[in-house]
Amino acid sequence: MSDTPFALPDDRWRETHLGRLLGHAMRRFDARVLHLMAHDVEVPLALSNLAARDQVTAAHIHITRHLALGGSRLTDLAAAAGMTKQAMGDLVGQCEAWGLVVRESDPRDARARRVRFTDAGVAWLAAFQRAVAQAEQEFRDDVGPAVAAVVALGLEAYTQA
Repeated sequence: MSDTPFALPDDRWRETHLGRLLGHAMRRFDARVLHLMAHDVEVPLALSNLAARDQVTAAHIHITRHLALGGSRLTDLAAAAGMTKQAMGDLVGQCEAWGLVVRESDPRDARARRVRFTDAGVAWLAAFQRAVAQAEQEFRDDVGPAVAAVVALGLEAYTQA
């Protein structure tokens, strides 16, 4: 007798459904971006060493992707990244220890704190921009410009729906 209440004739769909493929693609893309940043001579040495030793993870990229150039409140940063305030607070704490960000008083609300990039963080952000551009170019080279354009348009339409 089977342990499942119904029989599935074929479960290969679990390996090839869109969500799983998107997840694999995002992990591959982020890993490539981090690798490129680890070897970028313009990234502060301490930060490139952290990236090279896999201390900087895709989770830390959430700060790089979502922190506003003028700074953000922790709650806004967490919401933009789709994370809890506590989890984002832990990431911000690590990035603060690494010199990427600093917490300071919010000039509009003395009770609130803002997170902003340090000068080293701005250099990190610039390296992130270069790495993303290179990883995107490598993607276009791998799949061809037509497929890359369709993927980009499709993903943009999907996220806007």
